Amino acid sequence: MSDNHLRLGVNIDHVATVRNARGGAYPDPLRAAKLAEEAGADGITAHLREDRRHISDADIDGLMEILSVPLNFEMAATPEMQQIALRHKPHAVCIVPEKREERTTEGGLEVAREENKLAHYIAPLREAGCRVSIFIAADQSQIEAAHRIGAEVIELHTGAYCDAHAEGRMDEAARELESLRDMSAFAHSLGLEVHAGHGLTYDTVKPIAAFPEVRELNIGHFLIGEAIFRGLTPAIAEMRRLMDEARA
Repeated sequence: MSDNHLRLGVNIDHVATVRNARGGAYPDPLRAAKLAEEAGADGITAHLREDRRHISDADIDGLMEILSVPLNFEMAATPEMQQIALRHKPHAVCIVPEKREERTTEGGLEVAREENKLAHYIAPLREAGCRVSIFIAADQSQIEAAHRIGAEVIELHTGAYCDAHAEGRMDEAARELESLRDMSAFAHSLGLEVHAGHGLTYDTVKPIAAFPEVRELNIGHFLIGEAIFRGLTPAIAEMRRLMDEARA
């Protein structure tokens, strides 16, 4: 695989959301993960929330057993989640902010204000061999703080760009895109690996995928929604095609 290859992480949380709406076993997030893997996903992302609103502990157990691609375990910076991550030792853990009342992760983690606490929190995860990623806004002070605490990876929150684009606020979308571009380059200059995600669609992915410093995109909700209309494998294949086209 070339150094220019842009990895695609497929987030399966919302397969679990649909399953949990009926309280049964279907649709199965593990089946979605295997389909995503076969369709060309380079990794699987799953967010085990404190309230277990979608992904369950059993899902994480199952994913660790069946996956042959890396698992990116998204989690809040709580003692419970740290213990789960240390028990499973997934390839990567991504520390995200979490509020119970939010529908989805609304912003990046506040690293600069919690620098000492987070440095101590991620140290055992790094010692266990997990690659630690911090989900943050495209803000220089947050990137510098993530670097200081010892994170190896940052994931830039693309939600503001995607929302502005979807609502036709194109000048604002252009400003957000410029900030993402600048901060991708800045993070890379510090030696951080740069990922990006949140809200990306077929219409918004290519400008982000074209940033040479970005190594991975994590996309979930849109792909699961698109799978309703065209199937999960074709939905992922189209995203992969757009990413590769932008990268070329």
